[in-house]
Amino acid sequence: MWLSDISVRRPVLATVINALLVVFGLLALLNVSVREYPDVDPPVISVTTDYPGASAAVVETKITQVLENRISGVEGIRSLSSSSRDGRSNITVEFTLSRDVDGAANDVRDRISRALDDLPEEAYPPEVSKADVDASPILWMMFSSDRLTPLELSDYADRNLVDRFSAIDGVSAVRLSGERRPAMRLWLDRKALAARRLTVSDVEQALRGQNVERPAGRLESSEREFTLRTGRSFST
Repeated sequence: MWLSDISVRRPVLATVINALLVVFGLLALLNVSVREYPDVDPPVISVTTDYPGASAAVVETKITQVLENRISGVEGIRSLSSSSRDGRSNITVEFTLSRDVDGAANDVRDRISRALDDLPEEAYPPEVSKADVDASPILWMMFSSDRLTPLELSDYADRNLVDRFSAIDGVSAVRLSGERRPAMRLWLDRKALAARRLTVSDVEQALRGQNVERPAGRLESSEREFTLRTGRSFST
C-alpha cells in the first residue's frame, strides 16, 4: 500500500499526479480519431442477368425494370441500384445491417423466381450472389498448358478448380474469363432463304425444336427393363 502511504504523507505530490492524469486524459480524448462513417460491410445482394444480343435499352425495359419491381418489396432494403448495358443487366441491393444476408438472398431468389415468366425466352436465368458484382477482384490467376488446347484447359478449370476455390473460406465468387466453350456456327444462304420465303428466325426456331433429347418411356418384361430416350441433340 505504498501508493496510499505516499499520498497521505505528500498530498501535494498526489494532487499533482492526479492533475497530470486528467490533463493527459483530456489531450488523448481530443486527439482520438472519430469516423463519421465506420468501415462496415453491409449485406449486399447482386443479381446478374445475361441477354445476348440485346441493346442496353431493351435490357433496361425487358429485364432490369421487371426485376426491380419484384425485388423492391423485399423487407430491409436500404438502397437499390442497377445498370443496364448491351447484353447484361446488373442489380445491386443493399440491406440494413440488421438484415441477415442469407435470409435476404433467399427472399430475393423467391421474388425473382416469380418473375421468370415475364422475362424474354432468350435471356439466361438471373444469377443471385451475396456480393457486389462491380467490386474489384482480389486475385487473378492465369493458366497455360503445352499439352491441353484452350478448350480442354477451360473445361479442366471449370470442372476441377472453380469448385475448389469456391470452397475456400473468405472466397465470395470465382469467375472464368476468356474461357472457351464448344459451339457450332451455321452459315446461311440468303438467296436460298429468300427463295423459300424463310427468315433467320425460322431457322432458329427449327433448330430449337429439333435439338432436344426427351425421355420416351421404358420397356418392361419379366426379366429386363429398358429405358428409352430420343437422342436428337446435334453433334455436327
